[in-house]
Order: sequence, then C-alpha cells, then structure tokens
Amino acid sequence: MELPLLAVVHNQEMASTEIARPAQTLARLDGVDLLRGLAIFFVLMNHVNMRLLSAKVPYTQGLPAQLVSSLVWNGQFGVQIFFAVSGFLITSTALRRWGSLPEVSVSGFYRMRFARIAPLLLLLLAVLSGLHLGQVKGYVVSPATGGLGRALLAALTFHINFLEAHTDYLPANWDILWSLSVEEMFYLFFPLICRVFRRTRLLLIPILGFILAGPFARSFAFNSNPVWREYSYLGGMDAIALGCLTALLVSKHRLGRRTLWAAGGLGAALVVFILAFSIQVNQWGLGRNGLSMSILAVGACLLIAVAAQTRWQSPRLLKPLLLLGQRSYEVYLTHVFVVLLLFRFFVAAGKPLKAVPLLFASVIVLAALFGELVARAYSEPMNRWLRRRLHWGTMSRPTPEFNPSQRSSLPTHE
Repeated sequence: MELPLLAVVHNQEMASTEIARPAQTLARLDGVDLLRGLAIFFVLMNHVNMRLLSAKVPYTQGLPAQLVSSLVWNGQFGVQIFFAVSGFLITSTALRRWGSLPEVSVSGFYRMRFARIAPLLLLLLAVLSGLHLGQVKGYVVSPATGGLGRALLAALTFHINFLEAHTDYLPANWDILWSLSVEEMFYLFFPLICRVFRRTRLLLIPILGFILAGPFARSFAFNSNPVWREYSYLGGMDAIALGCLTALLVSKHRLGRRTLWAAGGLGAALVVFILAFSIQVNQWGLGRNGLSMSILAVGACLLIAVAAQTRWQSPRLLKPLLLLGQRSYEVYLTHVFVVLLLFRFFVAAGKPLKAVPLLFASVIVLAALFGELVARAYSEPMNRWLRRRLHWGTMSRPTPEFNPSQRSSLPTHE
C-alpha cells in the first residue's frame, strides 16, 4: 500500500518574490497535525501487518475481526486523510501567500513545492538506487517492472502508480511513492488551473468534477484493475479537491459556534464510522462503489474546518500523535527502512508471537525518531537553503478577494 502521503508534505513557508504576500507567523493547527499523525499511524501499522502476513505469522488468531481491521487494514484510509489535508494546506497557503487563487504565481508555486519535496525525495531515490545496484535483498527492482531505470523515470515523472498498476508491485520503499505521484500531479496542475479559471466561482467547476469522479475511479463496476482502484489519480483527487473546497470556505466564511459543534460532531462520526466499522461499511457496499473513501474525506474535511476556525489545542495526552503528524512527510518516506530492519530482527529471533506487539510499537517509535532526525538534519535545512537560493522575497500587493479578517483561519504549516 501508500501512503500519501502523502499528504503529506508541508511545513514552514517563506514569501515569494512574485506578487506574494508575506507569510503570517501563526501557530500550527493541532487538529490537522493530529489527522496526519493518525494517518501515518495507520500506514505504519499496515506495513508491519503486510510483513507479518508475508511471513505467515498467525498473530491475528483469536482477535476480534473488527479490531484487526481497524488497527492494521486502514492504511489506504490513512492515505485518503493525507490527501484531504494536502488539498486544504496547499490551498490555504496559496490564499495566504497570493491573496486569491487566480493570483497564484505558477513559477513561485513550483519553486515552493520543489524546495519542500525534492531534497528528501532525491536523496531517497539515490539511496534506493545504491541498494538496488548492491543487490541488497528487499531493495532490488525486478526486470518485470522495467528495472531500476524505469522505476527512477516513474518516480521523477509522477507515475509510480501507473507503472505498478500495469506491471507489478515495486519493492516496498518504491511502492510508497505511488501516493506522492498523485500529490505531485495535483501540484503540477493546481497553479495552472487557478490561472485558467480566473474567478473563484469558476474554480468550483473542476473541484466539484474531481469530487464526483473519485468514487467512480475506485468503484469495482467502473475499474477492473485492483491496483488502479487504489492507486489511480482520480481515486485520490476527490479527497484533495474536498480539502481545496474546505480551504476556500474557511477563508471566506466564519462559522458560528453551533455550526462548528455540528460540523465537528458530524466529522468525527463519519471518520469513526469508516475507520472503526470498516467491516460493516464493506458489507453495505460502500467500499465496492468507492463511497467509503469519499465519506472519510468529507469527515476529515469537516474536522479540518473546525480546527482551522477554532484553533483547537490538543491535550498533552495526544502529543506523541501530534508530533508524528508534524513529521509525517519524513516519516512516510523513510519508515520502510525501519520496518524492514526490525522485521529482519524479528525473523532472526524465530518470529515469536509474543514479540509482535513489541514489533509494532518499536516500528512506530523508531520511525518517528528517524523521521525527526531526517527533518532536523537534512530536509528542513535543505528546504530553507533552497528558498534562499531561489531568491524569495517579501513583495506583496493587496487583492480584492482576500479578507484580512479571515487570516486567523488560515494555517501556516504547509
């Protein structure tokens, strides 16, 4: 599986020279970071689960089926949450920076995304290429998928998902890049669509189109390829589009207290319904027709809207999940190294069933620590260095569609 990102991939912005509004120094949104933390948690659990199943470790015997499903089979749902968060953060950051979406600087947007995403992605590809050339077990790209060159081309041109759907799965470290391919395609077209559709109302046309297309792309009736049902571009774009729509609504409308309570309650209910009652969801056919992902994305976006307008602060009890969400991009791109390494120790120890909980816990903790190390030592310094090299300044101009009174509704951690 993917995960999103993600999702996810967003932090500390600086202002662009091309008609860009200076970034506001506001706090992170705890609600958004918790959603990302929840998403990456499900991805980690799913990837450990897949290793255990491949080694025929019967660790789920005697456990309630729904408990197992909720803990280790929600990885794809985690990706959908990442997509929703990504759409919201990209759009709200663009609104804060350029005032309105039609004023988005295409080159400035691309430089912003390149500085955030490229350093770690390129380093990852370099490491994976070295491991492949060294014939390290678990990292060799098979000729069936076109070999190393084909995998690199797919990763750098945003179609790992397409390659896997039409050939075979790549090694796990490569496979997770399918969701990044979906997000990168969104990044590629987002500023162009914003400039083509010169009015915000017209932007609703492609946004609503993507929202409606998502379930069809995931539906068994309209898509016979099981890999493409999970990995397709349109299958993830509805969540991203819902995130974009949420950012637009939050930037223009201040919700009342009762509305916020209702939105938060409904959003939580939808998310819990999909994640905690997945077996019932599938029995009702919501998975086969692609609607379960849409329902989850709507729930996540409702929670995001409430978090953005209330500035809700997480209790200390949830701080580990909060921190995991703040490093979701680094954790997502590097966690498979941790999974494979700890799983080899587990196998070498004779695959003891009693050690399975420790394996899950160790992967989560070490993946989080490794992601934090990578962020502090490499990706964040490179992000700042590239922004300086690309000469971002602080020029700005007023735009009629931007309401300064709504600045407090916009996040700054994209």
